[in-house]
Amino acid sequence: MALKLVLKPGERVVINQAVIINGKDKAELVLENRAALLREKDIMTERAADSPAKRIYFLVQMLYLFPEKTGYQEKFNSHLREFLQAVPSATPLALEIGEGIVRGNHYSALKSCRKLIAYEQEVLKNVAGKR
Repeated sequence: MALKLVLKPGERVVINQAVIINGKDKAELVLENRAALLREKDIMTERAADSPAKRIYFLVQMLYLFPEKTGYQEKFNSHLREFLQAVPSATPLALEIGEGIVRGNHYSALKSCRKLIAYEQEVLKNVAGKR
């Protein structure tokens, strides 16, 4: 099944490790085969990964975009384990993320990471409110 992608003027997208920047007009791309794709709004830079959950998102993103690179899986496992030690109530979300990775559906794992980031923010708000 083909994927239709509409890019706004100037929008960036990563397709199979290639960064593509759209020109000044709206563009429509149709991808006819499977590809690792992230829109600009879904890309997390290493600098922006400034919390434990965001670092987990960043590592899943790197596993998705650069599956041949070594080290990301081990870092992901370590960060997720540490996160769960600090926030054991996040276990259902961690299982969702892990399941996506094991099944090779890294994009689904990234969506679950967004939930983890929101959960982390909620936990931090609750902790700050109890002080």
